[in-house]
Amino acid sequence: MKWIYYFLTHRTILWFLLVVNILGTIYAYYWYRYQLAETPPIFLIFVPDSPTACLFFVFVLIAFILGKNWPLFEALAMVTLFKYGIWAVVMNYLVLVVSGELDIIGYMLMLSHGAMALQGLLYAPFYRFKAWHLIVTGIWTLHNDVIDYVFKMLPRYHMLDDYIPQIGYFTFWLSMVSLALAYWFVVRGNSKKMELTI
Repeated sequence: MKWIYYFLTHRTILWFLLVVNILGTIYAYYWYRYQLAETPPIFLIFVPDSPTACLFFVFVLIAFILGKNWPLFEALAMVTLFKYGIWAVVMNYLVLVVSGELDIIGYMLMLSHGAMALQGLLYAPFYRFKAWHLIVTGIWTLHNDVIDYVFKMLPRYHMLDDYIPQIGYFTFWLSMVSLALAYWFVVRGNSKKMELTI
């Protein structure tokens, strides 16, 4: 495991991830541009789920590079990166199953969102958030589910419209699993100090 920690804490790797996540966040907000243009202002902050998750992680990486921990951003990043990373992989796979085909963008989304979920978990040993940070994150996450599935602000996959109730049910339990993982690996676990390697 030492080589993994060495790799994760290497300054070059952190800077690389920071650049990748900034670019990914910008592209992801661009990807939502049509839906955001039609979204009522009150819901705007809740619609772009994946880009906001990446934005949380951008702040986590900046803190690591500065030799700091910003626990609330860590909790928000870990939970939302895993949740929306897995969610997008599953939704695009369902598109493939239902329609019988998936374009190159769909495969790209599966790959990039799988990486999102993975990076959020890989840095778990270095997070310092406490129970109250996770409670705030839980409120944000479950409230977002309400906005998505009660007010119908979820990302648009029109070929899956007939399965919205089932997708909503799956998403609720995915939120719970994401929160449980954050509790298990961070709140009850032993965090490590982020010591940058050159």
